[in-house]
Amino acid sequence: MRFNKYLLLLAAFIAAPLTRAADEQELPKAGTLMDRYIEVTGGTALYEKRQSEIATMEMEVVGRGVKGTITRYSDRSNNSYSTGQIEGIGKLEEGVYNGQAWEISAMMGPRLKEGIENADAVRDAMFNSALNWRKLYKAETVGLEKVDGEDCYKLTLTPLGQGKPQSMFLSKKTGLMTKISRTAVTAMGEIAVEVTATEYKPYDGILTPSKLVQSVMGNQIALTVQSIKTNEDIPTQRFEPPAEIKKMMAK
Repeated sequence: MRFNKYLLLLAAFIAAPLTRAADEQELPKAGTLMDRYIEVTGGTALYEKRQSEIATMEMEVVGRGVKGTITRYSDRSNNSYSTGQIEGIGKLEEGVYNGQAWEISAMMGPRLKEGIENADAVRDAMFNSALNWRKLYKAETVGLEKVDGEDCYKLTLTPLGQGKPQSMFLSKKTGLMTKISRTAVTAMGEIAVEVTATEYKPYDGILTPSKLVQSVMGNQIALTVQSIKTNEDIPTQRFEPPAEIKKMMAK
């Protein structure tokens, strides 16, 4: 769940096996599986110690030679700020500030997100979202499915507010997340997004996938974690939007 917040940054700019039948009684409850995920990735106490996070990731559009770097700042205020420089696209900025999501790109200029797009961004910005999933979703275990040959429980996560249901796949063996499938609502319309998570590594004690591959609109976008720093002092000004966004918010 930690990586949900990185998935939509690029989707607006860069344009399986069948589920095995299983009786509902044979499947673990979704809450049990989600709580297991928290424990195997570090445990409640360790998550609760986290006050802030600065994550830096390298991205590459596979097969096209387009590369860039993205840095994201977040803390317990549930505000966030991301910035990146992508070859052939230019500078990207986006954030969530006091419940309002926004972005600036060379392609689309400054804009405020609205409706479901805003709700998704605000939900993704919740700090320690894995620990607080009950505040965000209703979860249901719906079946078993193989992801890259690994047996996984398939969960449907339905937002408690605005938003479309998404599918999460948790390894039956390890309890770790292997894949997320969701429909992103963007300025370009609805876009199907699938992300696989591999190469889990401990960052300040929390197991996190260091490699994400996002499939969107016929492209594969690989995100590789370079660093994750927690409990760094992030000035509140870091989360304030640029002047042109503030003007739009004030209207």
